[in-house]
Amino acid sequence: MARINLLPWRAERRKQREREFYMQLGVAFAAALVVLIGWSYWMGARIDNQTERNTYLQGEIKQLDDRIAKIKDLEKVRAGLLQRKQIIEQLQANRSQMVHLFDELVKTIPGSARLGSMKQSGDSMSLDGVAQSNSSVAEYMRNIEASPWMGHADLRKTENTHDDSRMPYSFGLDVKLNTPSADAPASSSTVATPPAPGATPAVPAPLANAATAVTGTPAAASTPGAAKPASVATPAGGKP
Repeated sequence: MARINLLPWRAERRKQREREFYMQLGVAFAAALVVLIGWSYWMGARIDNQTERNTYLQGEIKQLDDRIAKIKDLEKVRAGLLQRKQIIEQLQANRSQMVHLFDELVKTIPGSARLGSMKQSGDSMSLDGVAQSNSSVAEYMRNIEASPWMGHADLRKTENTHDDSRMPYSFGLDVKLNTPSADAPASSSTVATPPAPGATPAVPAPLANAATAVTGTPAAASTPGAAKPASVATPAGGKP
């Protein structure tokens, strides 16, 4: 026999479905909330990690900037030391140049010229003076160019002042300075060699003969190995 349910089952099933729907909605909301919280924690951890990395990188960059600044300071100190070294080497190389230049100025200037002023600037020198004629200036220029410590000479000016002095011509020269090499030939001037310690100074032969004739004592020969006088003069009436 068929059973007929006269209860409102449709309303109860609707309510049950609504309860299931709300339960599923709550579960989904809870799951979404858990996922959101987990995602926020994960993103927070990543942000903290990236912040730490940025802080570490900023610290390293700061250290590198400090090192770069120190390197720049060291480069400045190195450049200063190299400049001082070059100046010292230049002074060491040219410390005797001025002495040689004064010596060459004395040797090269002719008797018919006279210097009034000189000025050195680097490897060049300006000379101003007076001379008797233009030929004296030309001779002075030739002597300068023949010097090992001075090079080419340019005539800057030469004029006749028409005064009553013995040297009416004034001139100006621009001279290039040289540094002769170590194997360059020595200067043409000769220097007397001092005698060896304890050696007897040489006496010229005429003076030796005259001294022998007057005093009767032979003098030192002027040259090594010179022959002694064969006879010695005696005063009149004296015994030999």
